[in-house]
Amino acid sequence: MRILLTNDDGIHAEGLASLERVARTLSDDVWVVAPEQDQSGYAHSLSISEPLRLRKIGEKHFAVRGTPTDCVIMGVKKILPGAPDLILSGINSGANIADDVTYSGTVAGAMEGALLGIRSIALSQGYSTVGEDRVVPYETTEALAPALLKKLVATPLPDGVLLNVNFPNCLPEEVAGTVVTTQGKLVHGRGLPYYWLRFGREPVEGKQGTDLFALRNRLVSVTPLQLDLTAHEIRDQLSKALA
Repeated sequence: MRILLTNDDGIHAEGLASLERVARTLSDDVWVVAPEQDQSGYAHSLSISEPLRLRKIGEKHFAVRGTPTDCVIMGVKKILPGAPDLILSGINSGANIADDVTYSGTVAGAMEGALLGIRSIALSQGYSTVGEDRVVPYETTEALAPALLKKLVATPLPDGVLLNVNFPNCLPEEVAGTVVTTQGKLVHGRGLPYYWLRFGREPVEGKQGTDLFALRNRLVSVTPLQLDLTAHEIRDQLSKALA
């Protein structure tokens, strides 16, 4: 099995090195194509006004002066000798849950893979402390991801579906299990102005079954995301209004 790795934290990110160790439990044919610089929050953006610059930094390791989407396209179309069987994006520093999946470059890397018809999974590791004292327990993802990925890769999925996997902020032995979830909802906190937008919102506990609920209860969250954004439930209503 050929695996392509990317991320949005950059080619030298600790989470990417951890993901490579995870990937090598699944295959010996592992390729890394990641942004040269941090691309967090760039979502599914694509470089179209400037040429991409590619730098080989090691055997099967490449840095791209661009976004995670650029990296996946370059990896699949230019660098790898053939299309990968699996694309893994991450391990992101911090959870990608609820509304944040729309901003996430990590999720976007998996999204581009799904658009190309390749099984794609985004992985993120939750943490709580912000600033210089931040500690991201990558060892949790690294310990639990291999067995989980084997199950997920073996599970048939419809075309246009990617998986968004989030690991809770705790040690591996403290994880309560794994659940399949839906997206939760984040809201602006306290009615005060914020300038660090990612941290200016507070999670809503929500009902059981959401990714927010899962991480708060030390569960690994696996959320299937669909590329088709059509609001199917209101199509008939809108059609009648426009008739």
